[in-house]
Formats: sequence, structure tokens, C-alpha cells
Amino acid sequence: MMFRLMISILWMALAIVVKSQSASLSGLVRDANGPLPYVNVAVGEQGKGGSTDASGRFRIDGLAAGKHRLSISSLGYSELHRTVELKPEEHLDLGALILAPQAAQLNEVVITGTMREVSRSSSPVPVEVITPALFRRDPAPALFDAVGMVNGVRPQINCSVCNTGDIHINGMEGPYTMILIDGMPIVSGLSTVYGLSGIPISLVERVEVVKGPGSSLYGSEAMGGIVNVITKDPALAPRASVDL
Repeated sequence: MMFRLMISILWMALAIVVKSQSASLSGLVRDANGPLPYVNVAVGEQGKGGSTDASGRFRIDGLAAGKHRLSISSLGYSELHRTVELKPEEHLDLGALILAPQAAQLNEVVITGTMREVSRSSSPVPVEVITPALFRRDPAPALFDAVGMVNGVRPQINCSVCNTGDIHINGMEGPYTMILIDGMPIVSGLSTVYGLSGIPISLVERVEVVKGPGSSLYGSEAMGGIVNVITKDPALAPRASVDL
């Protein structure tokens, strides 16, 4: 028991001596415009390191005496290496360390979405255009029943009492299908429930169907796809029409 106690005391004394002889390192990292916050700073030989604070300064404690290789890196800048020599119990301030921007780096990436008319060939997503000629092959009283003829589009009745349903595109549920009238969403998430059942075929000029996610432009409701109903121009449409 006494032997174990002596060993513990010796280890504690050795740790105190080593700690008292440890050195530290500090500095300021900046570029031509000013201090750089949150830059990676590492001492490779001992696996110690950290990052600069909001003012661009760093401090590394607990380093052994001797030569060390200091590495400073940050995204968009060339990595800086410097060899420093520390003495026991020394605190070395390196002053300002300047990082140079990389000569070749990725340019800024901007993702945009525009709700304007474009030609079908210029559209970044494939758009399937459905004309009234397809609807006349299998007449239906409302647009909800007519879109079932489009490949990949499946209308589904969810309530047999109130006769409401939704549209599934490529197997995704109805809430993920965005319904538009002349480019404007109708009744948000309830558009497929009440909107399409009240639109007669005689009112439709064409239907544009996008099979696939369009959330970057239309929001989370367009994860499955988009159905854009283009109505007839009142100036060109007939004064009266009859569906039999």
C-alpha cells in the first residue's frame, strides 16, 4: 500500500514538473482586408490545435519545448506553414500571420427561380403539354377525371361521400402535387381536393405537367410534381359551349 502511494506521489510530481515546463503559442491570423475568424490552427507533431476567435487571434497551451511545425488553413486561402522553436515555460507571440487567397477557387454559386413564360426547349425541367385533343378522345365532365389519361398522373378519390380526391404523380401522395391555374396556386394544399373537380374541360386551353420535384420554385408542396392549368383567353374563346 505504501509503495503504491509513493508511486502516485512521484507521478503527480512529474506531471507538475512537466506542466510547469510547458510552453504556449499565440498569434493573429489575417488577410489583406483584416483579421480572419474561425481559421484552423494546428501543431502537427503533438496533435494540438484550435481555431481563431472572432477577432482572428489564437492561443495554444501545453506545448513541449523544441521545434514545432505550425499549420494554418482556411477555405479559400493557401495553407500557411511555419516552423517555430519554443523554450521551456516560454510564451511565444508570433504576431500577425497573413494568409494569401488561392489563385484558383470556386466562383459564387447562385440558385434562382423565375416564374416567367419560357419556351419548352428552354425550360430547365421537362414539361409535358396536354392539349384538348387528348381530352376529346375520352370526354370527362371535369379536369380531375381527364388528367388520369396522362402517363404517370393518377387521380384518386379519397371520399366517396363528398366525391373529393387528390392527384398522385409518380407514386407520391396528393399533398405533394402542386396545382396551378395560369401559373398561380389554388387553395394551397386543398387544391386537388376541391379545385379540379370544379373546372370544366371547355374552360381549358392546355395543361402543363411537370413530373418531378419543383420545390426550388414552388415550395414544399411541389415535391411530387406540378399541374399547371392554362385557361382560354376570354377574347378568343367562344361565347358559349356545351358538353354532352
